[in-house]
Amino acid sequence: MPGLARAAPREFRLRPGPAAARLVPAPHPDTAVWAYNGSVPGPEIRVRQGERLRIVVDNGLAEATTVHCHGIRLPNAMDGVPHLTQRPIGPGETFVYEFDAVDAGTFWYHPHQRSSEQVDRGLSGPLVIEEAEPPAVDRDLTWMLDDWRLLGDASISADFGNLHDAAMAGRIGNSVTVNGAVRDSFAVRAGERLRLRLVNAANARVFGLRFEGHEPVVVALDGQPVDPHVPADGRVVLGPAMRVDVILDMTGAPGARFRVVDDFYPRAAYRLLDLAYAAEVLRDRPPEAEVRLPANPIPEPDLASAQRHVVTFGGGGMMGGMMGGMNGRGMMGRMMGPGMHGGGIWTINGRAETGHTPAPMLTLARDRTHVLALANDTGFYHPIHLHGHSFRVISRNGVPTRRREWQDTVLLAPRERAEIAFVADNPGDWMFHCHILEHQEAGMTGVIRVAADATRT
Repeated sequence: MPGLARAAPREFRLRPGPAAARLVPAPHPDTAVWAYNGSVPGPEIRVRQGERLRIVVDNGLAEATTVHCHGIRLPNAMDGVPHLTQRPIGPGETFVYEFDAVDAGTFWYHPHQRSSEQVDRGLSGPLVIEEAEPPAVDRDLTWMLDDWRLLGDASISADFGNLHDAAMAGRIGNSVTVNGAVRDSFAVRAGERLRLRLVNAANARVFGLRFEGHEPVVVALDGQPVDPHVPADGRVVLGPAMRVDVILDMTGAPGARFRVVDDFYPRAAYRLLDLAYAAEVLRDRPPEAEVRLPANPIPEPDLASAQRHVVTFGGGGMMGGMMGGMNGRGMMGRMMGPGMHGGGIWTINGRAETGHTPAPMLTLARDRTHVLALANDTGFYHPIHLHGHSFRVISRNGVPTRRREWQDTVLLAPRERAEIAFVADNPGDWMFHCHILEHQEAGMTGVIRVAADATRT
């Protein structure tokens, strides 16, 4: 209200630096990692919608870094992209991010500087913005899902940036953790209702989780509310950087155990952990009230007046469906192919950009609706992320989507087409890239400029 003093920002401090973590159980030793405040994942930042955040970053690494708050609609100068929105934070330096928590939802933070290595060594953490009136659940929990490429001594394999990962599916690890550890079980009670915030912090792995004996109800995607629904085939799918909030009712009997299985890659399916019921019963049955989250204040796209743009993703190690050989020049020759430009492997609209400051691929008129027609012309999955905005996914392969879900990262299957729509109301230069971090750094990245002047295009 006019005349009232604004509340002081909620301050959090993050110090990225070397640490040790028990990722895998004994007899394996601790793993040398990079971590925020010494923990993997980093500390959960949790505030209420409408509050102002101040995140003070003291860089304890021996190299430069930044912090990007993924999925948050914030001012461009606070977006954490090196050289594009800020100078990287050098060793021993401090940078302060400050912005309003406009949207409630599940988000996360991570570096955008040399991110394929910095994130994979452990630098990520959850950022939760609670609704003014959160839904009634017994526990509100976050699972940060990650994978690690570990050697026999539990150390992280140092083969970052290799050509195979860059040109194929990205760096997929051999050990999967929930909140920083390989876990056997997760304790629950009969009759309990959970809000489970799932965050995919992996460089490249797509998760497809089945909660055996249970029926997860999806209530938010990428932090944004969606009509509550049971996912197709009961499987909760998260591409890299994506988040899914589910309501999970504990309908099992005391003492029972049920597996949570990840079978997104059917030939490499595995048990993530067990839901282990305690002998104690919380109540006879979970609550029956539907949980529907309130909408966030995102402007609704006007498709009738939308400006349309075509964006095509290409390149990789399977040009024209043919697998290139893995011997240096021969493979690169096939990957680069005719019509491809730049020094990378993957392309957006025929260009491979390998840094954070390319010339804008699109300049969008401010406060206008824009539709991006996305075409994945490759043989691999790509989670495509737009900074600074959320968008509606309005169609897939020419078929209108049932729920017109709001997202900030859309997972494109091989050869898939999708249309996304949004109002470009946040001025600045915004990254638009594949969030398989090896693909981003090998060319599948660009900049979309939202003009400061609403009349510019």
